[in-house]
Amino acid sequence: MNFFSKTKGITFLNNLDNKNYYKRLIQFIIGCFIVSLSYNVFIADNKLVPGGVGGIAVIVNNLFRIDNTITIILLNIILIILSFFLLGKEKTRKSLLGTILFPLFVKLTENVNIWLEIESSNLLLSVLIGGVLYGIGAGLVFKAGFTTGGTDILNQIISKYAKISIGKSMLYSDGTIVLSSGTFFGIDIMMYSIVLLYIISYISDRIILGISDNKMFYIITEKDKEIKEYILNTLHHGVTVFKAKGGYRKKEGKVLMTVLPTKDFYTLKSGIKRIDKLAFFIVTDSYELYGGE
Repeated sequence: MNFFSKTKGITFLNNLDNKNYYKRLIQFIIGCFIVSLSYNVFIADNKLVPGGVGGIAVIVNNLFRIDNTITIILLNIILIILSFFLLGKEKTRKSLLGTILFPLFVKLTENVNIWLEIESSNLLLSVLIGGVLYGIGAGLVFKAGFTTGGTDILNQIISKYAKISIGKSMLYSDGTIVLSSGTFFGIDIMMYSIVLLYIISYISDRIILGISDNKMFYIITEKDKEIKEYILNTLHHGVTVFKAKGGYRKKEGKVLMTVLPTKDFYTLKSGIKRIDKLAFFIVTDSYELYGGE
């Protein structure tokens, strides 16, 4: 009986994975298209450098008049080969689809300005709109569990062999590409490119994580009963109590955890300080709540 229930459970999970995969695949394709559209309409024509192989392509096009798509494809081929030998077959497979689709969409959308007659001469407006659109597309791609290839592969290689985090490797690779734009296009373009990269990072994070409407408090206090009553009876929110022990003094105590809407943040903060001036608390964003009553 257990065998059949376990088999049915595995079948159900496999079917669920397949459905989720196709949903993620569609999300990835849409995201990749939005990134390419933003790249051609607002970024490449203004010689903005957002990092990655797309940023390198803008620089190469300015120096040698080589089509952006050709540069992206050639760099992606080199990086895919390096990925196969340095990162292995599995990680290479995950980057392969983005490596193919991104330059394809860049080619398909390269003349969209002619069709839609979009005015992109205002550089600041291009940075803002282009950064938001690019960030939305990149966020959809990453949220779907894919990448667009390119320097995402390079970042993994640097991270693995230099023994540093992906975040630091991104800072080194994309930072070098963006800063080099100052040499070829001037300091103004470099600064605009830095702003563009920041907007892309911020928006993509918001797409992946969502917008936090709640705050989570971890409260360490000797007046746990009073603060608990304040949360329950005054703010009308739930609270969870943990037993805890200090790592240095080995003193036992209690930690209160509560999640409440952002609008109640200052009310709880001021209430804690009023009840116990010596209370220690940590506040973090809470992006999703699930379950409970």
